Amino acid sequence: VPSVYSAIALIAGAIGSLPAKVFISEPSGKRTAKDHPAYRLVHREANDWTSAGELRARLTADALLYNQGGFTYANRVNGRVIEFIRLDPASVTVKADAATGEPVYEVRDGNRVRTYPYTDILHIRAPLDLAPINAGREAIALATVLEQHAARLFAGGARPSSVIEKDNKFGGSDGGVGAIGNIKKMYRAWRTNESTEPLILDDGLKYKTVSMTSTDAQFLEMRLEQVREIARVFRVPPHLLFELSRATWSNAEEMFQSFLTLTLRSWLDAWEWAYARVLLSPEEREAGFYVEFVVDDLLTANAATRATVYAQFRSMGAMTANEVRAGLNLAPLPDGNTLSNPNITPGTSATVADLPARKEAA
Repeated sequence: VPSVYSAIALIAGAIGSLPAKVFISEPSGKRTAKDHPAYRLVHREANDWTSAGELRARLTADALLYNQGGFTYANRVNGRVIEFIRLDPASVTVKADAATGEPVYEVRDGNRVRTYPYTDILHIRAPLDLAPINAGREAIALATVLEQHAARLFAGGARPSSVIEKDNKFGGSDGGVGAIGNIKKMYRAWRTNESTEPLILDDGLKYKTVSMTSTDAQFLEMRLEQVREIARVFRVPPHLLFELSRATWSNAEEMFQSFLTLTLRSWLDAWEWAYARVLLSPEEREAGFYVEFVVDDLLTANAATRATVYAQFRSMGAMTANEVRAGLNLAPLPDGNTLSNPNITPGTSATVADLPARKEAA
């Protein structure tokens, strides 16, 4: 079903494309912890053949398709995770420790079963432990039936494209069957004839084409409604599944904000905590280390809006010129690390002469 595929690709692709970083909270604010061993696994690559974003997309898709969610094994050396290895969801069984209640993961490898603690398995759960594709199975099944009916309809199987009718019945005990057979044979020969010869009927026969009725129009509306129903199951705004009957192009930023808040936020929270549970020790989390997604690009819809936002941050002394240039993927300037308002005091610092810590945070 195209709308199901589109919803899964949309959510998984968005989770995979948004950058994630390891941060540390400090009295002066937060900064990226690029020197932490987990930074590479979160921001760049999950292993030698899989990027961090690709792994997130695959596990999110697993959680959308399987009730038990998506799993990846955290391979450790000397207590530190060096790579993530995705596991087949069908090979993993989640149980609870009888004494502590902690989750325990049993992974089948051929005829052998390995048991891992929750700190060695990065687990992304399906909402309510019920994958959307299973929660909406009836809606998806109806959409499938409508797709199949549409295919038969336009192939000529769901309704005849034309009718040959006669006022009275064919006479005789078996003459009627033979006459109908001859008419069908003559009609097929005319349909397959590449010439432009007309169809000639005799004995009072009439040829009529069949047009679509109001019932067919309701069928088209039902197909649209199934797209909306599937959008509800996956909690995706319908316009992002290209159901644009009620969408406008004047509220792009609001639409992306809605997508972030209603669709992605719960997935991002699940990923942030899953990363922290496996990659950061309790002592590190207590010290202020955490994982967070950077969603600025998703909320900035166009160049004009970005220019306005950056100008306001510059004028209020919240960003340096090099921080703005970094956001635009431009090379830094030698004197671009000062907080100044170029519209009021060009070339001078508004507050602080040099902010290497802010540059590091960017």
